[in-house]
Amino acid sequence: MAARSEVPDPVLVRSEGDLASNNRIVEEGFWRKLLSVAAQIPFAEDLAAAYFCALDADTPGRVRGMLIAALAYFVLPFDAIPDFLAGFGFTDDAAVLAGAIGLVSRHMKPQHYARAREALHLPLTETRRES
Repeated sequence: MAARSEVPDPVLVRSEGDLASNNRIVEEGFWRKLLSVAAQIPFAEDLAAAYFCALDADTPGRVRGMLIAALAYFVLPFDAIPDFLAGFGFTDDAAVLAGAIGLVSRHMKPQHYARAREALHLPLTETRRES
């Protein structure tokens, strides 16, 4: 009989698989989608800052996982409200991102916002999070 510790926890295995899948989705499509719609959405800087926070080795794993999931939701072509609907298409993406950032905001550092502003070619003088 196998020792209990040798049996993988199905929740952890599924979570690791989900994280790997979400990472792949974000790596393959995040910047392409963000740069194509950045002028249309008021939360582009927050999305980019979340991306840089998720990549930061100092960000705890659970925080990175939550941010990667929110970013993957943004990247995926199918969601609750189709992105092509003028005026409404990104409201669900904004809500998902706002919820994720609300839960992990203390991990969103000034350097994440500075890198976001640089990547989006925004003036670097105004950093969103001064903490």
